[in-house]
Amino acid sequence: MILILCFILFVILIWATINRLFIPKLPDKSEKRVTYPLLSVLVPLRNEERNVGDLLSSLSKVTYPNVEFIFLDDGSTDQTRPLLETYSQSLTNVTIIDGKPLPKGWVGKVHACYQLGAKARGEFLVFIDADIRIKPNTLHKALQLLEKHKAGLLTGFPFFPTTSFLSKLLVPMQHMIVLMHLPLFMANYTMKPAFTAAHGAFMFFSRAAYEKAGGHQTVQNSLVEDVHLTRAVKKSGSKAIIANVTTDVTCHMYDSNKEVWEGFSKNIFPGIGRSVILAVFLSIFYFMLFIVPLPLALYGLFTLQFYYLLPLTLTWMIKFFIDRSMNQEKWLWLFMPLSAVSLLLVLYRSMFLSFNGKGFVWKGRRYS
Repeated sequence: MILILCFILFVILIWATINRLFIPKLPDKSEKRVTYPLLSVLVPLRNEERNVGDLLSSLSKVTYPNVEFIFLDDGSTDQTRPLLETYSQSLTNVTIIDGKPLPKGWVGKVHACYQLGAKARGEFLVFIDADIRIKPNTLHKALQLLEKHKAGLLTGFPFFPTTSFLSKLLVPMQHMIVLMHLPLFMANYTMKPAFTAAHGAFMFFSRAAYEKAGGHQTVQNSLVEDVHLTRAVKKSGSKAIIANVTTDVTCHMYDSNKEVWEGFSKNIFPGIGRSVILAVFLSIFYFMLFIVPLPLALYGLFTLQFYYLLPLTLTWMIKFFIDRSMNQEKWLWLFMPLSAVSLLLVLYRSMFLSFNGKGFVWKGRRYS
């Protein structure tokens, strides 16, 4: 059993190493251009008072010379709107709009993004979340990579600073899921919608591809609108690429254990298409390959049979390689068995919420 487990883990390590080669990075530096098409930076906000200051401070440093900023206040009940008005004075070409009431059948963020897209004038549309921070030349470099690949959409999983214990266990697992489960050659170099991943906090569209795909209206009831919209882009005939943006884009995704728990519960089961069969497969996969190695290692230590430590060593190597490749925080790889346990627990809760009829609650709204 130990040999088989080690062999499988070694194959996964080799797979991740090879797969990593097919996720492009943003260029090291931005190049001068003859023309600078208008970019529309579009940000939906709902009760984001803790993020407004740092977000707008980040955007005020953007060096791309032709950009408009549009912020939508989606019914916030905190200080989001007054803070927007105060901090937006550091920007030029700014518009702040009030979101319309949420229509039946729409998800809140999707409806907000739909309104933002309708207001935008740019040749390129950059949808970012309020918890995103970008480096001054990020937009310029993202446009270069988009044009280099002749793509209609560029997205990527940012660098995730972690604060709470549960965020350290779960949030960086997004990188691992992509590098371990998604064939990036198929995702980035073919038009096949089945091979798709996206991160809704950073979505850089050409307007032509966005409109050709139907925009956010085509995914109006999706809780994983980023993935579904990326598939729509591919189905409509445009290329979509997922890039390594971790050196240029930072996402302060969740502040508390509760937010992590609720956020992942909302996304994880819908993210696998609400497939019970796939959930069972993932349960077996993560339990055998990333949880079992820990008790085996403990047994090996107590009995002085040190070859029982090999599976855990390989598990750590896989997580270490992915974390370092995606510029994630140091030492999180040591938590890998606990991360796998947490991932399965939140998957089961997501399934329970999906089937119990009460649905998911996020930002004060309930979705089925």
